[in-house]
Amino acid sequence: MRPAVVVRGLGTCLPATELDNEELARHLDTSDEWIRTRTGISARRRIAPGGSVRDLAVAAGGSALRSAGRTTADALVLATTTPDRPTPAAAPEVAQRLGLGTVPAFDVSAVCSGFVYALATATGLIAAGVADSVLVVAAEAYSRIVDPADRATAVLFGDGAGAVLLSRGTPEEDGALLAFDLGGDGSGKDLIHVPGPLEQPAGERWFTMSGRKVYLRAVEEITGSALKVMKDCAWSPGSVDALVPHQANARIIQAVADRIGVPQEAALSELARVGNTAAASIPLALASAQAGGRLRPGARTVLTAFGGGLSWGSAALVWPRLTPVSTEI
Repeated sequence: MRPAVVVRGLGTCLPATELDNEELARHLDTSDEWIRTRTGISARRRIAPGGSVRDLAVAAGGSALRSAGRTTADALVLATTTPDRPTPAAAPEVAQRLGLGTVPAFDVSAVCSGFVYALATATGLIAAGVADSVLVVAAEAYSRIVDPADRATAVLFGDGAGAVLLSRGTPEEDGALLAFDLGGDGSGKDLIHVPGPLEQPAGERWFTMSGRKVYLRAVEEITGSALKVMKDCAWSPGSVDALVPHQANARIIQAVADRIGVPQEAALSELARVGNTAAASIPLALASAQAGGRLRPGARTVLTAFGGGLSWGSAALVWPRLTPVSTEI
């Protein structure tokens, strides 16, 4: 029988610099009202000019270890699509800076689905006997790849990181990851896209997104994926206490909740305060919801995400009793 994998700790890190809608409106053809009504976002964080995604990852990973009451892990998986450099991967340095020694450590690139993909990957490492505990970190700085003059994308994204510590346990424990669903479709590769040197040999290479098409695919795929893990757990929509979608857009979150059939109040969001933080958005939303009393131990919880690739995925668990640790840098 596959060993159970349990969430033991949760940590986050946000850059200290906040950028609200009014400030963006000073140099973009937009307004606070336009941004809020179309996206649900009021503010977002920005990484400092000399800061790095690795700094965010180290801070969030350390917070997750403290949350779990531990100082080490047997492996580290880092979800990011905005690394500080193309190579080497950031994860080995993050592990070294956290004092984990020479443990296996690697990056996962699945865009906004990265946290769910990293959870599934870490679960596989434990199931395979490679590790008894794995630190899963998601860290992003999309402000570095978004055109600051593009109203369609500049208002959406924020920077930040979140992490969980997973370890071997029993299926009956709260926090046990009960079901996963992952999917992808390369035919939609250009819907969420940053051109490479072969596609654009010169000039700035900014993030682009086909908004309407992405909206339709996101609602379709994450609804189906969430329903799949709910079915695997024999959970009805009415029995789900917390739906935590990738924090892309308030309209997507509302549409997915409606399609699945869970109450809007069960759809947890941190979008207004931090924007779309890509792979980091789910752990940031989890930490905020628990701190605000909206996510309680024993809650039947579904995590679901959609991102470039195209990629999507979901996970289900009963939320454990833990204390998130949050930091700013």
